Amino acid sequence: MATRTVLWAFLSVLVLRCSVATSSEVEDESEFNYHEDSVRGPARWGELRSEWRSCSSGTMQSPIDLSDERVEVVSYLGRLSRSYRPSSATLKNRGHDIMLKWEQGAGYIRVNGTRYMLRQCHWHSPSEHSVDGRRFDLELHMVHEGPNGEATVVGVMYKLGRPDSFLSSVTSHVEAIAYAGEDERQIGMVNPKAIQLGSRKYYRYIGSLTIPPCTQNVQWTIVQKVRTVSKEQVKLLREAVRDYAEFNARPLQPINGRPVQLFRPSEVESESNNNP
Repeated sequence: MATRTVLWAFLSVLVLRCSVATSSEVEDESEFNYHEDSVRGPARWGELRSEWRSCSSGTMQSPIDLSDERVEVVSYLGRLSRSYRPSSATLKNRGHDIMLKWEQGAGYIRVNGTRYMLRQCHWHSPSEHSVDGRRFDLELHMVHEGPNGEATVVGVMYKLGRPDSFLSSVTSHVEAIAYAGEDERQIGMVNPKAIQLGSRKYYRYIGSLTIPPCTQNVQWTIVQKVRTVSKEQVKLLREAVRDYAEFNARPLQPINGRPVQLFRPSEVESESNNNP
């Protein structure tokens, strides 16, 4: 246990001192796809451009399986501190996904004392990460950027059930992109606080962006609670993207000995929060 904790601390420092994992993802969706047997598919991403080599050779790639047998339960990481505010946003069809980008300051999360500003969110279907081998129906990624351009991503997974309220609030705009042929649309003020997490428990590990250039040293926070989304909402997101990206989840990547932690508040903290 102590060895794993030391290794985690070392990797956390590595995030800050090694090559910066910027939050920039490729915008030209025509250069890659998700078909396993394609020359532009996930297994070949690292061969398509020299700056995408990490997609093939990187040893800290995402997504991964969050398996109970490899997760270390800890209580010292602290609650996820979010300080978001409404900001004007643009909804964009990037071909491989639908992205909502905040044009101005939409607030931040604080991780290990560092502020990471919220830049954008987007959806993958099915979920990219899995839990004990199970993939869910949808995954939302909230991409944040640190003071030196470094990336940290908050992920939320969804299974079929009641509609997701945040997606419901932007449905008409996604429909315009899906059925009216719009590639980009200004949608006014959007409050990221409307993205519900529903749990203080989360997984934490060091990985990469899940699309080219697959940049590493990305700090991932995956909310443990699996929320719900309607079948119609998943269908809409799939119909809005290009045909090759209807199922836009990258295959699971090797763990390669990386520590994966699950933050669970201590009993003392839970009692203090329940008795203010």
